[in-house]
Amino acid sequence: MLKDKITALYCRLSQDDGLEESNSITNQKNILLKYVQDNEFPNPQFYIDDGVSGTTFERDGFKAMMSDIEAGKVSTVITKDDCVIIERNTEDPEKCGFCGVGSVF
Repeated sequence: MLKDKITALYCRLSQDDGLEESNSITNQKNILLKYVQDNEFPNPQFYIDDGVSGTTFERDGFKAMMSDIEAGKVSTVITKDDCVIIERNTEDPEKCGFCGVGSVF
């Protein structure tokens, strides 16, 4: 049942601004949480990569999210925009199965 599954909220920023949690990550979290609440998505869970480049998929938050997706725990992935999740050098993001608020997987 979808109501039992996680709505994955993925946040990423490539540069660390020296704060424990960057302002951009905090803003992304606020935007995504409001979107989830406004649209009644169940069980939101954040996956965050703060200060990690988008040129690699070797990101702890991304890998944890992908593991949960592969385990069948996630029904939906929402990002602020697709560039936070897709490798910058990916030629065709749609072929990767990801599409940004508004990115629903």
